[in-house]
Amino acid sequence: MIPIIGLLVGVIIGILVPYHIPTQYSPYIAIAILAALDSVFGGITASFQGKFNIKMFISGFFGNAILAAMLTYIGKKLDVDIYLAAIIVFGTRLFHNFAIIRRFLLNKYLKSDNI
Repeated sequence: MIPIIGLLVGVIIGILVPYHIPTQYSPYIAIAILAALDSVFGGITASFQGKFNIKMFISGFFGNAILAAMLTYIGKKLDVDIYLAAIIVFGTRLFHNFAIIRRFLLNKYLKSDNI
């Protein structure tokens, strides 16, 4: 429940607070957002499975975002698209966690229909 509330609060703040990100920072912010979303979806999945741990969630949230931004920075300095590895991994994990969440919600919904 905490990840869902955090996601909603973040979206609302993002909509209400006008902030312009300079173009040169866009790749870093984009990959950090992708990493953070991966952590949020992972937290929701863990919550549904009864394995949610706030310390793991917070460390993963910030750790993933910082690591992904660092990979992007190093890749830009080396002129190598290292950030693509992070995009592939985080994207794959996002879809995997979404599939777990979807299955959980569908099973819960279908069970309530049969009663």
